[in-house]
Amino acid sequence: MLTTGNQLKAARALIGMEQQEVAVVAGVHVNTIRSMEAAGAAPIAGRAQNVQAVQRALEAAGIEFLNHGSPGVRLRSAR
Repeated sequence: MLTTGNQLKAARALIGMEQQEVAVVAGVHVNTIRSMEAAGAAPIAGRAQNVQAVQRALEAAGIEFLNHGSPGVRLRSAR
C-alpha cells in the first residue's frame, strides 16, 4: 500500500516516470503528486481515492508496494 511521500518518489524513480506522467496515468493533477511527495517520510494526507489511483497507476507500470514494518517499493518480478 502506498503510504508515504518518499515511497511514491522511490516508486517513480524505479520506473523512470516524471510527476506529470504519473498524474496523467492516474487521472489526477500534477500538483496532487507534488503534494503527496512533499509529505516525505510522513503519511500522505489527501483524498483516499487519489492515493489509490496513483497506487494503481504505479502498480500497472510494474511497481510493488511493501509495508513489512517499513514502507518500501520494488519492481515486480517477471513471471
